[in-house]
Amino acid sequence: MSLPVRRRLLLRLTLVPFALLLAQVAFAQSAPSVIGTRAEMTTWSDPLEALGTLSADESVTLSTTVTEIVSEINFQDGEQVDEGQLLIRLEDAEEQAQLRASQSLREERRNASNRATQLQDRNLAARADVEDSQSRLRQAEADIQAIEAQLANYQIEAPFSGRVGFRNISVGALVTPGMDLVTLDKLDVMKLDFSVPEVFLGRLAPGLILNATTAAFPDDIFSGEIATIGTRVDPVTRSIDVRAELDNSDGRLRPGMLMEVIVQQHVRDTIVIPEAAIEPSGDRHFVMLIEQSGGTTRLARREVAIGERRNGEVEILEGLSADELIVVHGLQLARDGQEARLIGIVDDETGIRALLEADR
Repeated sequence: MSLPVRRRLLLRLTLVPFALLLAQVAFAQSAPSVIGTRAEMTTWSDPLEALGTLSADESVTLSTTVTEIVSEINFQDGEQVDEGQLLIRLEDAEEQAQLRASQSLREERRNASNRATQLQDRNLAARADVEDSQSRLRQAEADIQAIEAQLANYQIEAPFSGRVGFRNISVGALVTPGMDLVTLDKLDVMKLDFSVPEVFLGRLAPGLILNATTAAFPDDIFSGEIATIGTRVDPVTRSIDVRAELDNSDGRLRPGMLMEVIVQQHVRDTIVIPEAAIEPSGDRHFVMLIEQSGGTTRLARREVAIGERRNGEVEILEGLSADELIVVHGLQLARDGQEARLIGIVDDETGIRALLEADR
């Protein structure tokens, strides 16, 4: 082989890797690496935030109307009790004796009334005597009813089903009218009271869904709905009171708890994408679509109309459909109509960092 031929062959062998390197560099410049995400149709709302305080659905502090000694206590602290259950009995021996005496007197007057009626039927007694005996009987029955009503004051029953608090008395203690004996709360449903500025009044309505959180259970969200909206606006704070109801079937919530409230206004289904996928240009906004066809990945710039922004996400009002694939990472090097290398697609299980590390 002649020397010129060898030189040309050697030159070609030297230039081939260099040409391949240049091609790779050119491709890298013309085909940027991008990570995609899909536009999602999700339920959104305009949140209204407030602070509220919990109270029991029903709540009462039980007391007595008489002065007497406690003879019986039929509950333990924190116990769940039923409506009508006897909780506290006061000493009522004297009243019970009066009741028995009145019942005996009623029986005597009933017998006397029956005898008078029989005698009148045989024309052996005047009608006035019969009426007098019947009047005495009615008086005895009225006396019994009065004593029974008085005895009810010596038995303190649960007015509704609920959970009792700490008892403040013991057997043998002397109680007086108005003295606090024990609290009773109905806790299966909780009332949540909060205030909002009057400017939001037109956006509120009974039945509107809300979420609430509390420091006691920071990882949990308690859902409920607005039950009642106040009838008056506070002229000083320019706010209106709102009452919601929260399910508390698990019994974790307690009266007096402070809760952070988020009312879900204008609930709607809308397209949502990461804010990082938005490319602003003046007062206009664009996204970069990823179009895949015939093994080729190509980018296409599209203008969109955005709505609310929230927690790194943006609502898309126009310009995108659900499940369309857009660039979420690598947008700086992406150009309209350009071919691209798709590293991967972000989903609930795989984030951008994981895709980048896997691509190294």
